[in-house]
Amino acid sequence: SLDIFPAGVSAMKYALLLLLLAAARLPGKDSCLECHSKMTGDLQTPATAFQNSVHLQHGFTCADCHGGDPNSDDPDTAMSKAHGFAGVPVRTAVPKLCARCHSDPNFMRKYNPSERVDQNAEYATSVHGQHLAKGDARVATCIDCHGVHDIRTTRDPLSPVYPLNLPKTCAQCHADAAHMAPYKIPTDQYANYLKSVHWEELSKRGDLSAPNCATCHGNHGAKPPAVSSVAAVCGTCHVFEEQLFDKSPHQPAFAAMSTGTCVVCHSNHAILKTSDQLLGGKNAVCGECHDADSAGGKTAAQAAGLIQDLQNRIVAADAILEQARTSGMEVSEAILRQTDARQNLVKARANVHAFAIEAVSQPVEAGLAIAAEDYRAGEAALREKNIRRMGLAISLAAILLTMLGLWLIIRWLHGAGA
Repeated sequence: SLDIFPAGVSAMKYALLLLLLAAARLPGKDSCLECHSKMTGDLQTPATAFQNSVHLQHGFTCADCHGGDPNSDDPDTAMSKAHGFAGVPVRTAVPKLCARCHSDPNFMRKYNPSERVDQNAEYATSVHGQHLAKGDARVATCIDCHGVHDIRTTRDPLSPVYPLNLPKTCAQCHADAAHMAPYKIPTDQYANYLKSVHWEELSKRGDLSAPNCATCHGNHGAKPPAVSSVAAVCGTCHVFEEQLFDKSPHQPAFAAMSTGTCVVCHSNHAILKTSDQLLGGKNAVCGECHDADSAGGKTAAQAAGLIQDLQNRIVAADAILEQARTSGMEVSEAILRQTDARQNLVKARANVHAFAIEAVSQPVEAGLAIAAEDYRAGEAALREKNIRRMGLAISLAAILLTMLGLWLIIRWLHGAGA
C-alpha cells in the first residue's frame, strides 16, 4: 500500500526525495580535514580525533574554530589570513572562542532548544575563570575538560565529562602536585574520593546520579563550597537529613564555630559508608567531641544501643521466618511485614541527625513491635510444623499397627485352617 506517502507521490519519488534531503544535511567540503587526514603523526591526529566530534556530526568544519577557507584545496588560500585563518588559539582565548556559539541562544536553539547558554558567564565566576582573567594560562579551560577536536556529548560514555569519567578528568590537574603547587591546594582529593561511598555507587553500582566533583563544586562555575553552604550542598541529595540537622542543637553550635557541618562527621571527599559504629564504640565519631560521661556522649551511646537492638531483633525475626519458610510453612505475610521493620530501622538511623533520643526511639519502638510480632509468627509456624509432624508420626504408627494386626490375623486364619 502507498497510502503511507503524501498524496500524488510515488514510492520511488518519495525515496528519492528522502535521499536528496539526507544529502542536503551532509557536511560540506572541508579541505582542512581532507588534507590533514592524509598526513602522519601530530598533523594527522586532529583530523582523526575530529571524526568522533559532536561538531562534525552537526556539520561544522575546522574553519568554524580556526578560520580559513574550507572550500579551497590550495593550502595558501585555505590558511590565508585574508579568509580569517587564525590557527591555534591561545589558551586564554579558548572560552571566548567557544562562547561565540555556546552563548548565542538563537544559534544553539537550532541544535538543542534546551541547551544552556550561560556556561561562559558561569565560567567567569569560577576559580578557574577568575585566574584566567588575571592572565593565568595554567588553569582549566573548556578544552581541558571537554577535549579539543574529539569533543563528545556529555551523554557519551567516552566523553571526559561523562559522570563516570569526570573525577579522573578533574584529577589530571588536581592530583598533579607539581601543577597545583603554585595554588597551595591539596592533591589528595581524587585518591580520597576513590575510597568514598559516592564513588562506589557510581563505579560499581552504575548509579550515574551519584555525586562526582561537579555535583558539589559545580561544573563551569566550579568553586569550593563555602563553609556555610556545605549542608545545603549535601542536602540536595540528603534532603531529610538536612531538615533534621537544621532543627538540631548541632546546627547553631557548628554555625558559631564556622565548621563545615556535614564534613565534621562524614569528611568531604573520602565519605565512607555510614555504620552504627559512628555513634558508639571505640572509633565513634561522636566521641571526638563528646566524652562518654557527657550528655552528648550518653545520648549517642543510647541511640546506638537502640538501633543495634532493633537490628538484632530484625535479624532474629528474619532467621526464624526463613526457618519456617524452608520447612514448608506459610509465613509470607510476616516476611512482607519485615519490610516495615527495616524501614523503621532506616528512619531511626536517619533520625540520628536530629541528635535527640526521642527522634530515634520512636521508629525503633515501632520497628521492635513489628519484629516481635513477626518473630512470634515464626515461632507459631514452627510449633504448627512440629504438631503436624507429630500427627503424621502418630498416623503412620497407627497405620503400621493396623497393618501388623491384619498380618497377624491373616497368619492366625491360615494356621486355623491348616
